[in-house]
Amino acid sequence: MYENLREPTTYQKEIKLYSGTSNPALAQRIANILHLELQGLEIQKFANGEIYARFDESVRGDEVFFIQSVVGGNVNDLLMETLIVADAASRASAESFTAVIPHYGYARQDRKAASREPITARLVANLLEAAGVDRVITLDLHSGQIQGFFDIPVTHLTALYLFGDYFKQKSFDWNETVVVSPDMGRAKVAKKLSDYLGCEVAIAHKSRPRHNAAEVMGIIGNINGKTCIINDDMIDTAGTLTGSINKLKEMGAGDIYVCATHGIFSGQAIQRLEDAPIVECVVTDAIPCAIANTQGSKIKQISIARPLANCIYNVYTNRSVSQAAGGNSEM
Repeated sequence: MYENLREPTTYQKEIKLYSGTSNPALAQRIANILHLELQGLEIQKFANGEIYARFDESVRGDEVFFIQSVVGGNVNDLLMETLIVADAASRASAESFTAVIPHYGYARQDRKAASREPITARLVANLLEAAGVDRVITLDLHSGQIQGFFDIPVTHLTALYLFGDYFKQKSFDWNETVVVSPDMGRAKVAKKLSDYLGCEVAIAHKSRPRHNAAEVMGIIGNINGKTCIINDDMIDTAGTLTGSINKLKEMGAGDIYVCATHGIFSGQAIQRLEDAPIVECVVTDAIPCAIANTQGSKIKQISIARPLANCIYNVYTNRSVSQAAGGNSEM
């Protein structure tokens, strides 16, 4: 029954893939690519709204990957759900717990823009670490320095080149196409996309008088008569974005395309985009969107499942993530 415990023993680790309640469709796509099954995880709410989580089978010694976007009307529940599942895995003696968070909630508050404000991006990082998260895989953070808020490994992926490949399939005249950064902060990312596509770059200069509001003051660069591709990390209410679109049209822009990794689409965002003078708005499936890719809709969706699956595979097998996809997977 018992082997000689003084002799070295071989140890076979196992990967376990779980999904939260925010985006089970994306989790299933990732599982299909990896030829894995999503394992059983019971997540319920008590009558008073508190969250309960329990793994259906043992995770002792396993490497657990939990897929959850922290976003939407129940963003606080989804964050708490992630913390509770991480705590359950830690107390069940999992070898490691990797939180795969395609959309990192509370990322926009990454600094004190005014006195007496919190830095919630750092707070969420502290909570994840305290709950027992050993590693984070995320996608197009609102600002790259959020990685420095963690004392655990953070793999920061990007969908930028997926958008590049999407637009390369279109018959654009790249001499008459320009990538437009929505503000100064996204200028470097816009330059990366323009270099990848082989076209020019322009920058929108704007002021932000209050939350979810901004005023475009002008455009740096030549967009007159050109096809414009606006790239951003997220679209929330789309108020700022539609203001930029209208400003571009006033300045003589040609066809306008929009791409953003995270389509949050709060309030009347989708209707604003459908009414805006754009050809398409392309987002990823990091956040579910029921109207995307439906007939007559300007909202298009591409999948981030394969880059995430490749990252999970490389992390589990201790291979380089940065070298995946020709070096274009990490930000």
